[in-house]
Amino acid sequence: MMNETCKSEEETALPLTSLNHISLICRSLDESLDFYQNVLGFLPIRRPGSFDFDGAWLFNYGIGIHLLQSEHPENMPMKGEINPKDNHISFQCESLALVEKKLNEMGISYVQRTVEEGGILVDQIFFHDPDGFMIEICNCENLPVIPLPAGELVAGACKRVGCLNQQQQQVAQCLSPAVHVTEQESHISCA
Repeated sequence: MMNETCKSEEETALPLTSLNHISLICRSLDESLDFYQNVLGFLPIRRPGSFDFDGAWLFNYGIGIHLLQSEHPENMPMKGEINPKDNHISFQCESLALVEKKLNEMGISYVQRTVEEGGILVDQIFFHDPDGFMIEICNCENLPVIPLPAGELVAGACKRVGCLNQQQQQVAQCLSPAVHVTEQESHISCA
């Protein structure tokens, strides 16, 4: 059973720095390479030659995509309906109108959504890669990153209100460029 109190510094979250890559299993490596290069603009990069399975590495926008050829492509499930609530990776863009125009030119089906929060609009376009993995293109930078008020629970999942309050204060410090955070203060000590 988890301890309901704040954890010590040794038990904090992993010391991560950024997203490195996502890995996707493909029905057809060639089709997926074509999609990620020609639709999303990723560039192929060198992949270790010691791997004993087919795949390809791509990179752009500060992240990598590792494509892995399925050993049993005939057993991979097909997705038909575009469901914005499905697992997905999201990319920012400068012009959703241009994205929509290009998707139409390429004959790629998509679903468009708009989210409104406090008068701020976020436009989203969702579509599938050749294997049914969801891609979102959005202008999500319109929505500011705001720490939750002290005591507000995240979708009912966090019951450690005292820890949450401390965590929010630390997030606020990290988001404020005017605040100097020391090494000791930079550790969020709640799970």
